[in-house]
Amino acid sequence: MPPLRKINRVLLVLLVLMVCLLLHSALLRTSAPPKFSAQWKSVKSTAPLPAGGAAGKKEGNRGEEDKEWEDKEEDVVPIVICSSEERMGATMAAVNSVHSNTDARLFFYIVTLRDAVKLTRRYIQKTQLKGIKYKIVEFNPMVLKGKVKPDSSRPDLLHPLNFVRFYLPLLEISHKRVIYLDDDVIVQGNIADLFNIQLKAGHAAAFATDCDLPATHEMVRSISMQTTYMGFLDYRKQEVKDLGIHPRDCSFNPGVFVADMTEWKKQKITKQLEKWMEENFRNNIYSSAMAGGVATPPMLIAFYEKYTKLDPLWNVRHLGWSPDAHYSESFLQEAHLLHWNGPFKPWSSPAVHSDLWEKWFIPDPSRRFSLLRPDPDR
Repeated sequence: MPPLRKINRVLLVLLVLMVCLLLHSALLRTSAPPKFSAQWKSVKSTAPLPAGGAAGKKEGNRGEEDKEWEDKEEDVVPIVICSSEERMGATMAAVNSVHSNTDARLFFYIVTLRDAVKLTRRYIQKTQLKGIKYKIVEFNPMVLKGKVKPDSSRPDLLHPLNFVRFYLPLLEISHKRVIYLDDDVIVQGNIADLFNIQLKAGHAAAFATDCDLPATHEMVRSISMQTTYMGFLDYRKQEVKDLGIHPRDCSFNPGVFVADMTEWKKQKITKQLEKWMEENFRNNIYSSAMAGGVATPPMLIAFYEKYTKLDPLWNVRHLGWSPDAHYSESFLQEAHLLHWNGPFKPWSSPAVHSDLWEKWFIPDPSRRFSLLRPDPDR
């Protein structure tokens, strides 16, 4: 075979191989998995930038503008809150109270389940909340498989969204610090003051303890509310005894907290929480029949003596524990945040101080969520 023909054949083979490699590379790119983790999915927000006011001076581009806000560390207060279909009105009331009582630039990570994504977006876009900056994040409850036991005593405490607080790093939060709020709260103070508290070195979070607010002591006694570790852990179990935590040590409430995301990841807090969930799944060291349900005990263990204390006025709680126990009006006005933890929620009946919650309530445009109020004719 002449040398030129051999060279041409070699070049042809090389060309065919190059084309095959290019095609293979293109196929890999189109079939690559999404950037979100297997357990979470972010849903792009469509809320515009607020027009006018301290929160925003001009109309912005949709979608891209939300991402820009999310990435700004220095002047944005990021807040994580969950939105279940059955309690969506509660979430929106909490968001409304936060948004209405501050001039700070806010960004809401609204975490929900797949069946409530559209309802959540509609609730925001069709109401006065349409100006907030937010991202909807879908939670996959399969992450809890093998970690949570069925329990009929308080089924609401076993809702998958109750455990979102354990998985903050999976939200793909770009901020170094974030506030987590339960959906049964109303914020009366400036949320920026909570966000700007100083966390002690090496602490991944700040919580309000259950013992530091004298004004609540009388209510706590009257409703037999537990304020120590004894009310949350089963001290008959060896696994609990081995922790070395005195049963009368003061507990804290994880329904409102500030988290340092760098420390959270560094200390592998999520792994610690999962460890205790799995331990309870095997050995039942706590249960939803106890005071704090199943979401509080792992937090109490993981953060024992390793958290910064919040001003207790930033989590005035137990409002949902009894339909008969009331705080004084002057004390309620002083509180920065009101928390209806317990079974008696302010959107239901009976409930205490529901008027303070209802002033922030926004009717559901889809009419899925409605207030339960006593019949005045009865």
